[in-house]
Amino acid sequence: MSRRWITPLLALVAALMAVPLVYIVSLSVRSRDDVLNGGLLPSTPFWRNWPDTFESIDLARHLANSWVVAAGGVALTLVIAVPAAYYTARARRGGERLLSLVLASYCAPSVVAVLPLFYLLRTAGLSNTLTGLALVTGLANVPVAVWLLDGFVRRVPREVEEAAWLDGLGSWGALRHVVVPLAAPGIVASGLICFFLGYNELLFALSLAQETSVQTLPVALSRFQGDRNIQFGQQAVASIIGVAPVYVLALLAQRRLVAGLSAGAVK
Repeated sequence: MSRRWITPLLALVAALMAVPLVYIVSLSVRSRDDVLNGGLLPSTPFWRNWPDTFESIDLARHLANSWVVAAGGVALTLVIAVPAAYYTARARRGGERLLSLVLASYCAPSVVAVLPLFYLLRTAGLSNTLTGLALVTGLANVPVAVWLLDGFVRRVPREVEEAAWLDGLGSWGALRHVVVPLAAPGIVASGLICFFLGYNELLFALSLAQETSVQTLPVALSRFQGDRNIQFGQQAVASIIGVAPVYVLALLAQRRLVAGLSAGAVK
């Protein structure tokens, strides 16, 4: 393909990707009847959706809950996934078996774990708490993080670790002082991906947090949908407010995310 076509093609892709964002902004200033009548743009702006949204739900609390659960889940995920990925990448046959086992656990539908997790959290006294949600979210994302980090660890030369062993470092010392710094871009990229997964998680948050004070933003968004009445405009407003900070985070971390994923693309 000629290079002169790359810019127009990228502009077209960017425009197509922007259509959902434009539509959700349009929904935020449209009445329910206007939405049901179809169309992409509002016939008459309906600004009442914005104040009504803040009156309907405690949006700030739900947004803060989502950030706490996602950030706490990422911390737990990386604490488990980094040494696990180090083992899967270095232990040869044993590592391959562990990686297969971890990935196999991710293939099961999440709904099968809801009831056992509910009883476990209740027994541990973590039911209806942000700590419990962060614990579940963090453990649920471990397979994804191990799968991503395995490729990054494999790119770290074994010779560097062997030199660290000669200097008196053991396996844990080599992991901490050699592997982690060299695989830092991949760890950051994996952490960001797991953060986005945890931030958008609905099933566990809906099933394990019945109290409004600990519900996350995805659960709050689902409350705008009733049996016979859906508040499209208010749901769009809450979605915009929820997406905006994560979108800014993605833009700020774009270079690290792309660099990390590119570094782990080739094993």
